Amino acid sequence: MNKIVMSIVALTATTALMAAVEAGACQGCHGQDWTKIALGKSKNVSIMTHADIATALKGYKAGTYGGPMAGLMKGQVAKYSDAELEAFSKTIGK
Repeated sequence: MNKIVMSIVALTATTALMAAVEAGACQGCHGQDWTKIALGKSKNVSIMTHADIATALKGYKAGTYGGPMAGLMKGQVAKYSDAELEAFSKTIGK
């Protein structure tokens, strides 16, 4: 019974974190299936791993990652916690 309760709690927490990141805002530039090269400058997100996406998102937030789109992306991810970005990366990466 304890394992079931713990599993439900973990699933609920993960789902809440995933829902926190507004995917629609991301898909506006990166495409519904994440294959669009945003503004002709981004990577193809659909072929990135969970870890690559998490590193990129958290790096944009910290100001330690990114090329020409770093400033724009920093503004997009600034409001999210690292845990929220990590959870979101698991929903779109390989």
